[in-house]
Amino acid sequence: MTPEDAPRFLLHPSPVGDILIVTTDAGIVTLHPVHDAASEEIAVISRLLHAAPIHEETDAATDAAAQLDEYFAGARRTFDLALDWRLVRGFTGEALRAVCDIPYGETAGYGEVAIAAGSPRAARAVGTACATTPFSIVVPVHRVVRADGSLGEYGGHPEVKRFLIDLELAALAQTAGE
Repeated sequence: MTPEDAPRFLLHPSPVGDILIVTTDAGIVTLHPVHDAASEEIAVISRLLHAAPIHEETDAATDAAAQLDEYFAGARRTFDLALDWRLVRGFTGEALRAVCDIPYGETAGYGEVAIAAGSPRAARAVGTACATTPFSIVVPVHRVVRADGSLGEYGGHPEVKRFLIDLELAALAQTAGE
């Protein structure tokens, strides 16, 4: 891989902490809040991609950052971003694509997502897909909850999941009140 082909990364501030946005020529290969040292996250991505991302803004990262800002301001309900799915394998891809169909401000259980993904008995696999997704927020895994309606984890940060769900509910309530 030449330096021109190397993935690029941007750290973008948000209400849930810095968000790591890594892009390739195919689009966003990962986007998620960073809770530990960014250098550790970048090292993991380097191993997965077999190339060290270069700290440099790309049009895809700038567009993602702008859409995230709109989302956090309550002005965006869906994301229109090219995603590079190379780090997603097998059923995880089906599950994450099904998650994209959960409407803004609503939640669905792991079992419901499994049914939507075509594997009704794969609720645990949906949980694994959500836990290992390279795309947080833009693929709204925060909208997937336990069968009893409780939130469950979110990469070890359930407070972030609660924040995102509350953000969406507040934006919906504000729109309804206008």
